Amino acid sequence: MSDASLCFHSAVDLARMIRGKKVSAVEVMEAHLAQIARINPKVNAIVTMADEGQLLDQAAQADAAVAKGAETGPLHGLPLGVKDLVLTAGMRTTYGSRIYKDLVPGHDGLIVEREKAAGAIIVGKTNTPEFGAGGQTFNEVFGVTPNPYDLGKTCGGSSGGSAVALACGMLPLADGSDFGGSLRNPAAFCNVVGMRPSPGRVPVWPAKLGWFTLSVQGPMARTVGDLALYFSAIAGPDARAPIAIAEPPSLFAQPLQRDFKGVRIAWSRDLGYLPVDPVITQVCDAQRAVFEQLGCQVEDAHPDLQGASDVFKTLRAWRFALERGEELKEYRHLMKDTVIWNTEQGFKLDGPTVAKAEARRTEFYHRMREFLEDYEYLVLPCNPIPPFPVEQKTVTEIGGVKMATYVDAGALRHVITIVGNPAISVPCGFTPEGLPVGLQIVGRHQKDFELLQIAHAFEQATQFHLRRPPVVD
Repeated sequence: MSDASLCFHSAVDLARMIRGKKVSAVEVMEAHLAQIARINPKVNAIVTMADEGQLLDQAAQADAAVAKGAETGPLHGLPLGVKDLVLTAGMRTTYGSRIYKDLVPGHDGLIVEREKAAGAIIVGKTNTPEFGAGGQTFNEVFGVTPNPYDLGKTCGGSSGGSAVALACGMLPLADGSDFGGSLRNPAAFCNVVGMRPSPGRVPVWPAKLGWFTLSVQGPMARTVGDLALYFSAIAGPDARAPIAIAEPPSLFAQPLQRDFKGVRIAWSRDLGYLPVDPVITQVCDAQRAVFEQLGCQVEDAHPDLQGASDVFKTLRAWRFALERGEELKEYRHLMKDTVIWNTEQGFKLDGPTVAKAEARRTEFYHRMREFLEDYEYLVLPCNPIPPFPVEQKTVTEIGGVKMATYVDAGALRHVITIVGNPAISVPCGFTPEGLPVGLQIVGRHQKDFELLQIAHAFEQATQFHLRRPPVVD
């Protein structure tokens, strides 16, 4: 089996082959290290690497465990990338910031603890914009990560390095985080799968705001089946995370197949009020019939979420003020303009303003809850535009509509953040220029597994994920 072939096997297949001794973890690691050496200089997706010798030693230990018949976890022997916002013991974690360019943590974040416990081998850290702020992956520490389908375009953000590493076959699995769409946006731009889980589905620790539900961590992969495998390793309760969902991770080890006959789906091109580039509408509309072929009843409909962006921007600024406020006082000269702006917006807020935003957020939650009593899923575009030029730092206009702030360009995603429902971006096709487009599917409250089921059915019916980026040729 060739190295290239191994690099584009699904994580599910690789894990099965390692357990069944069809391939060794060392062979899998060697193949991915060779792919990283060949492709990463072109795309700058993995910005800090573990020692190659240590990685091969860990792979050899994984093989030894299989040979002894030892009990192994669901990710046993699989190479994995960690977003450079997540703590990794003994491995540099910079947050994409010059302030922390030399930080080497003494312990792992909870998601990394679980990845390692499940048998994954941490290969390195994936690139992110500074502090994860923005839909374009660049920073002053490591530079820019371009789109592997067109190196002149952006890969999105903020989990851009993870998305690109997956698309290029450099890793079979990588984690990410999502506040305003950072798991979904780069997945859509890079033809991979990224899911924003329900808050608490993947517990977060350490966290300054343990009860905060707008920012979540979660998985990215090339297939929905791989995403489910990943969830079986990283989901589940933890006493250090007060909002952790109690359902066991074994929920995600169940078969994804399901009969969708008669399932009602709400189809929305723009949520009724948001600007969307016509090419995105065209690509998404071309796949509407797929759901009908699966047996679903598809209807034009959307919940009333007008005003949810204002709530998002208020709560986003409030969090920036808390988390970046002290750094701004001392390191303003080392922080990018959008982080400074977001933090200063937070300084202007008072208690009643934040309280009103939380009250409105509750109203939007109930609007979505009531809407999804009639429909099981809401389907809409993930990104309102195709990948834009890599030198363009933010989106200022969509379909002729000027954006008031750089945050507004992500409204199709961040209004879903506000209501708290699980949402996934799954490959939906390509623009005439060959750039990927992602379809966003939203599930009912805490129905993460059911969301994976419909995404899996769509993926298997369309097979868009099999189209590899030109940069790997």
